[in-house]
Amino acid sequence: MIDHVKGAIRKRPRPVILVLNKVDLVNKLKLLPVMENYARLYAWTDVVPVSAETGDNVDRLLSVTVAHLSEGDAAYDAETVTDQSMRTLAAEIVREKILHQTYEEVPYSVAVEVDEFVEEGKLARISVTVLVERESHKAILIGKHGERLKSVGTDARREMEQIFGMKVFLQVWVKVREAWREDEHALTELGY
Repeated sequence: MIDHVKGAIRKRPRPVILVLNKVDLVNKLKLLPVMENYARLYAWTDVVPVSAETGDNVDRLLSVTVAHLSEGDAAYDAETVTDQSMRTLAAEIVREKILHQTYEEVPYSVAVEVDEFVEEGKLARISVTVLVERESHKAILIGKHGERLKSVGTDARREMEQIFGMKVFLQVWVKVREAWREDEHALTELGY
């Protein structure tokens, strides 16, 4: 293990933190000699004993790690909010509004497929199909007299207009496609 670390450091010098996990399984009096033995093997930047199981010292590991991260070049300019397409954002916004409004009534097996996304000057015409796995989920999502679906569409349209900086005409359809999560073709079509 130490040879692997030394080889990696030789190629590109950087801080090396030794993380000792599962310390919840070791008597604290026996842990100190183990840490001292590892400390003699290499000049670690820091040694952090943690327990992923209980969360002990994970906060310290995070702060030690962050303290040694170097600031990289900006991947995007200051104006860039996301690298996702407007089409992808539209689907995610609709899905978010569904999950927000249906809480636990409709499980997270909801997908949104963008059927049409056409920009006409300062107007975007967007048509989406929401896929659910059961008729009962469709009924919940549509709501009494279509009120829930209308509310989802309105909230999604408003957010899209704010993000896209244009008017949005949004149509939302709901379709039952049983077991779509087990269908590789459907998952590919949906971008999963």
